[in-house]
Amino acid sequence: MALSTIRTVNHLLKPFTAATRRLSSDSNATINVEISKPYTAHNIDPPSSIVETTPNELMTFFSDMAEMRRMEIAADSLYKAKLIRGFCHLYDGQEAVAIGMEAAITKKDCIITAYRDHCIFLARGGGLVESFAELMGRKDGCSKGKGGSMHFYKKDSGFYGGHGIVGAQVPLGIGISFAQKYNKEDHVTFAMYGDGAANQGQLFEALNMAALWDLPAILVCENNHYGMGTAEWRAAKSPAYYKRGDYVPGLKVDGMDALAVKQACKFAKDHVLTKGPIILEMDTYRYHGHSMSDPGSTYRTRDEISGVRGERDPVERIRNLILDHNIATEQELKDIEKGKRKVVDEAIAKAKEIPMPDPSDLFTNVYVKGFGVEAGILFRSLEQIGKNSDPHYHETNNMVAILIIFCLDAGERERDNCRQQ
Repeated sequence: MALSTIRTVNHLLKPFTAATRRLSSDSNATINVEISKPYTAHNIDPPSSIVETTPNELMTFFSDMAEMRRMEIAADSLYKAKLIRGFCHLYDGQEAVAIGMEAAITKKDCIITAYRDHCIFLARGGGLVESFAELMGRKDGCSKGKGGSMHFYKKDSGFYGGHGIVGAQVPLGIGISFAQKYNKEDHVTFAMYGDGAANQGQLFEALNMAALWDLPAILVCENNHYGMGTAEWRAAKSPAYYKRGDYVPGLKVDGMDALAVKQACKFAKDHVLTKGPIILEMDTYRYHGHSMSDPGSTYRTRDEISGVRGERDPVERIRNLILDHNIATEQELKDIEKGKRKVVDEAIAKAKEIPMPDPSDLFTNVYVKGFGVEAGILFRSLEQIGKNSDPHYHETNNMVAILIIFCLDAGERERDNCRQQ
């Protein structure tokens, strides 16, 4: 399944008694579950509202989401302790989208998303240590400590990153799907965006290309109903985002139901491999504010937030299914959650021991190979000159060198452009 730290269900349940006996003989037995809300479709017949699952899958879903939830809660604390700097957008409440999507696809399929990307990275097989290392700017982070919260990346698992510019990842996702079709691959790309990005012009341009060329692209709108501080109804004349493609079919999905998401994503993958793009609107909800600078309570009430937690929480939904089907006991599930707290705490401790990136790596993976080499050499030369001439030289002086390099580099490129004209 999704997370690199996930074990098989039998391993997860080694300390268990009754649950171990139940699952050891029947962990892959089929369970038919009716989704919480029927799909709403646009220009297409919806998939069945009955989803097949197994005890094994439900336990894995619960374990995965418990880990994601705990990671985001820990990230909140690390940010407030100033161990995470810059932007930070948390995913708690939306875990069912990441989990359900991953259950429907393979690592050969690709995902690209915006800045709320930590849990997508985990679902794609990323680890907790490299996640926290990246959040804290350490060199062994998934983006070598240079991307931070908004720019997680894992190419070997088909995760083409979090992106900081609202909506800009969607055209990139369409480009990935173009490459898949060009190379005659039987794989698809999920280009994810939020309701706040759904009004971006570039999204419609990209969608037009995907439809024109029948690309295997699935546009996933994670509609958590609020931008930074703007409710969807204040920004969109029609917030039925699954209909926005007009000539492109769409499906509205309960994004708080992991099984509904899984079924919809399987359906979408089969569709786009032969018939071109589709839009999936995931009706979901974020518990935190838009980012850490947003308290999230000025444009919505605390009663609204607690109401969603009480009635639609994705982790509790899976918990209830497990209990209803006598797969595990309440105490056994609490033990899993307790174990996840320990795993997350251990990962944070390890990440804190990882050093920061060396200043000499500043330009690594910034320029296309063969370009920008001179800038890197100049940076190191200026750094050495500074250290030789000033015994009190501090690495913060690197910022002066960086500004000089950018100016020189920009000027040289401008001269090159003039020579070519």
